Amino acid sequence: MKHNFLWIAALFVCSGMTAQNQPQPYKKRVLESTEVDLLSSLYSQTGDHAAVSGGIGNESLQDATATIVIAIPLNDDDVLTIDAGVSAYTSASSSNINPFDGRQAADPYVASSGESQSDTWSNGILRYSHSSDNRNQIWSANTSFANEFDYSSIGVGSSFAQLLNEKNTEISLHGSAYFDQWRLIYPIELRPPGGGGGEGTPFHLENYTITGNPVYSPKFTPLSQSGRQSYAAGLGFSQILSKKMQGSLALDVVLQKGQLSTPFQRVYFSDVDNSYIENFHLADDIERLPDTRLKLAIGGRLNTYINEIFTVRTFYRYYVDDWGIRSHTASIEVPIKILMGRITLYPSYRIYNQTAADYFKPYDQHLSTRTYYTSDYDLSGYAANQYGFGVSYTDIFNNMHLWRFELKSIDLKYYHYSRNTNFSSNLITLGVKFILE
Repeated sequence: MKHNFLWIAALFVCSGMTAQNQPQPYKKRVLESTEVDLLSSLYSQTGDHAAVSGGIGNESLQDATATIVIAIPLNDDDVLTIDAGVSAYTSASSSNINPFDGRQAADPYVASSGESQSDTWSNGILRYSHSSDNRNQIWSANTSFANEFDYSSIGVGSSFAQLLNEKNTEISLHGSAYFDQWRLIYPIELRPPGGGGGEGTPFHLENYTITGNPVYSPKFTPLSQSGRQSYAAGLGFSQILSKKMQGSLALDVVLQKGQLSTPFQRVYFSDVDNSYIENFHLADDIERLPDTRLKLAIGGRLNTYINEIFTVRTFYRYYVDDWGIRSHTASIEVPIKILMGRITLYPSYRIYNQTAADYFKPYDQHLSTRTYYTSDYDLSGYAANQYGFGVSYTDIFNNMHLWRFELKSIDLKYYHYSRNTNFSSNLITLGVKFILE
């Protein structure tokens, strides 16, 4: 009996050694080499419905952004992505938080030289993803931060994707939470003479001549909170419908709580006599909005392969929230491959329309008896169109090198956006992707 036991044990040991010595099945790495994306953009806008001055005034803004994204394979299954960016802008609208710079008569259509006329926004994202051995499950987690002159934000998020049906079907879940902190900066005329309420020196009303109603006495109450929280969850479903067609559906829910109004955006009441300094209407109050907002969006994509040259990508989304906004978005993009697929052209068109929020009214049309009010035209009813064109170059054989980096692709795109509220913008983006040898 003892000899039989030793013999069986020896068989187990030998079989275990044999299994260890057998070659493991080949597993393709999720990411073969470190990839580096260098991204930049130039943005400009014009308009005459600035929310800072209560729905009228210069909305001119220029912004330049630079971003670097580094994706690092940690092993066959795990990828660490570092995303960091900085944005510098100048804004005629935000400069009029304090329009009384003394350079010229204060006017909502003239940019001031206030401290808030320009600023730098920075952000960073750290993301980790893991793929299962069979590549049918993908987990990811991320953390982020952002900072600007009037707010800071930290965020966390995670996602999970399950591939089924020989990878022809994908179901995904994602969730995130953001915790923002406002620096409560009020319009200059609503700040106390002794200081506080925002940037720069205190405001002394007695140093100015008030026209219109000379008795300017707004019933202004400072905001009681400065934090904002945003919680988002989403469900996605993607399906390969045929050899030439792929479709997807997405459902997203967002709940926001806390300080949801912008403290330096003015509001004017039609039942209060107007007071002016120079050409600038003094605020009756600031924007006031509910401290909760629930958003729901559902959308779908359908991509169709026509032939080796043409592909058609379509998208539609319906959005609704409990502030009264309903919106529809539809877009189409037709990638066109030329020169043996090395160059792709991207003409695109997007249409958008929305209803106004329950709390929106134009300049000087609110009533002081209301609890909530805004004259921010982002919350108005409007229709918008966006035309885009892009070109992408793919270095198929990685012929171009920069030190130890091989060029993978170059993307250049331009978008023109316009609303029927006399607002328009232009955006140019450039992206260059390298692979580390």
